[in-house]
Amino acid sequence: MSQQSTTVSTPAAIVVDDGGLESMRPGLKIGRRTLGEWAVESALFVAGISSIAITVGIVGILVVETTEFFSHVSLREFLTGKQWTPLFSNPRYGIMPLVCGTLVTTVVALVLAIPVGTVIAIYLSEYAPHRVREALKPLLELLSAVPTVVYGYFALLFVTPLLQQFIPGLPAFNMLGPGLVMGVMIVPYVSSLSEDAMHAVPMNIREGSYAMGATRMQTALKVVFP
Repeated sequence: MSQQSTTVSTPAAIVVDDGGLESMRPGLKIGRRTLGEWAVESALFVAGISSIAITVGIVGILVVETTEFFSHVSLREFLTGKQWTPLFSNPRYGIMPLVCGTLVTTVVALVLAIPVGTVIAIYLSEYAPHRVREALKPLLELLSAVPTVVYGYFALLFVTPLLQQFIPGLPAFNMLGPGLVMGVMIVPYVSSLSEDAMHAVPMNIREGSYAMGATRMQTALKVVFP
């Protein structure tokens, strides 16, 4: 006797034979992709291709311009030259003044930012109440999001004229003003990172220091900060 089977058309077909056995078969697809899904997929593909194309274009332009630049200026002159005057009638392209200026302004900024940022971090971690810490920490992170061009504009139009009143003969383009402003700019980074590191110190270490008779300042400077 031949076996009979009954098929029910569902997304996954169920087959029942005479023996009561059931088996599953792949059914037909419920539907095709909608127009919205196709549009989203296409938009993502175009965005990905565009980002790659822009990156390749930037690298290509840099390579072309760099090759053209070094065809007129020797590498030795570029690295060891002491004048950077590209807009003068007799242009010079020595990068040493730019490097030295960057190093000096960085040192000035670190001299200002490290002590101030550390003091702020110690206060937030060891002295500030919880509400004060929760209010000041977002403000520090907000200051770190200010664009650098704003700080540069502030240094040129406000800090430098103010310094010229105390230091006669200070040129408009100097390294002190930008260094001070750069220090103010990186204070939020130093204080936020230092405070996070101090806050991660286990409380039992602080309690052990207090149990040995150390003050809060001694604990902060000699136990938590190191």
